[in-house]
Amino acid sequence: MKSRYFPIICALAAGLTVSSCADSWLEPELRGTDLEQNFYKNETEAFKGLVAVYDVVGWQGGGYVTRTGMANAASDDHFAGGGGASDVNDLQVMTRWELTPEIGPHNDLWRKGFSGIFRANKLLEKLPAIPMDEAKKARFAAECKFLRAYFYFDLVRMFKNIPLFVKPVEINQMFEATQAAPAEVWAQIEKDLKEAIGEAQLPDRIPPGDEKARVTKGAAHALLGKVYIYQEKWAAAATELALVNAIPGMANPTYGYKLLTNFGDLFKSTPQFKFNEESIFEISYTNTSQGTWDCVACTEGNVLNIMTGPRSYTAKTADAPDYVSGWSFLTVTKELYAVMKDDPRFPYTIADLKALVAAGKASYSPGHDDTGYFLEKFAGRASNRVPSGIPELNFPQNIYDMRLADTYLLEAEALVRQGQGGGAGSRAYALLNAVRGRVGLLPVEATIDNIFLERRKELAGEGHRFFDLLRTKQAEVVLKARGFDEKKNYVFPIPFNDLQSTKMEQNKEWGGSK
Repeated sequence: MKSRYFPIICALAAGLTVSSCADSWLEPELRGTDLEQNFYKNETEAFKGLVAVYDVVGWQGGGYVTRTGMANAASDDHFAGGGGASDVNDLQVMTRWELTPEIGPHNDLWRKGFSGIFRANKLLEKLPAIPMDEAKKARFAAECKFLRAYFYFDLVRMFKNIPLFVKPVEINQMFEATQAAPAEVWAQIEKDLKEAIGEAQLPDRIPPGDEKARVTKGAAHALLGKVYIYQEKWAAAATELALVNAIPGMANPTYGYKLLTNFGDLFKSTPQFKFNEESIFEISYTNTSQGTWDCVACTEGNVLNIMTGPRSYTAKTADAPDYVSGWSFLTVTKELYAVMKDDPRFPYTIADLKALVAAGKASYSPGHDDTGYFLEKFAGRASNRVPSGIPELNFPQNIYDMRLADTYLLEAEALVRQGQGGGAGSRAYALLNAVRGRVGLLPVEATIDNIFLERRKELAGEGHRFFDLLRTKQAEVVLKARGFDEKKNYVFPIPFNDLQSTKMEQNKEWGGSK
């Protein structure tokens, strides 16, 4: 996550890394094998190792794969878009639900998860022997445990049957990898997060400065709450999330979280809006990374900014938006447009090129899956272009991994699902309507349907909708017309290449025995 907030080292401190361009996690790039023998000598080198773990959070595959982009393309709110039916094919197969063990974004996301885990495990192994301040050492360990839990959370909810590594793995041992029971993985995630919180070294808040992307105790509580949600541990989820949310609509006295007054400010790229009061865990990007075409995966600019802009965009009037001419990926469906068109969040969520063209304010070239509607939240702006490096790969907009409106709605769901009422006066009602009230909407009862509709509107385009459909088993109905097969698509296939060289077995949904 190289950025002005949390700089990244060039050499990998963990001893080996899994290249985003490799075919398999079993093809390590041995850049640091010799270096590791003499590394981790002091606090400075331990910190570099920690930054190497964080770096994987902002993973962008060489084929423009991101978790957010994948999840949007797979949902009912977006199409893959782009220049044609095979443009960034990993996104196309998600929209059409044609992924296979060999083809699809899951290959990159598998490598991302285990790359982060390998790095976290290496630093956790080395930390005890490093001569450094014990309090800082404990904080580094807590951050590694949070991040290991973070990577495992993504892996288990996408793949279900995965290996469980809690210590470094030698290259020859990787070929002996087998899968753990999902319950074991969930238990390890909970253990890591509880230890990260209980070791008391994660700060409640991080003051302004260069380390705003680092984990806080509030982020650990929020992630643990989400982990409980996915396991349908409703009471535990509500308890954990209440620590994050505090009094709905008010600033959290411990962690400082508060809904921003202006919804549109959430998606501004200027520094004063990065790591704002609503942000719980944020992925940092920068327009100063000098990203180039020879290694797209190496850039620290946000590739979604160029990907989601309208193709061949031209402003024709002074008051037209300053979108960059982008690649027209993740076009917005007519169904999401219909859901959002009368909502106050519409202009900050959907770029209505159809209306701009009709008003004579702009023109663009329709691409694949064109609807006339684009993702305003991520569409790159000319004002953010930089003259150095490759401008298309150097946009600075951060991405929220967790923000307060998300945790408000998750807690409201947990409360209702465990049998608490959602009428006026209830906590679920207060949580739901704090999100609605922020944009001037009248209160409604906190039913599951109302909460999910609010999640769809509030979090549109941020990668949550797809995972909500999966975890609630709504995907088989909502995505059926796209080709979603309830017999196999609730989990991703284990990448083909990794099955050939290990003792792992394919998920039974994909013809295996696991």
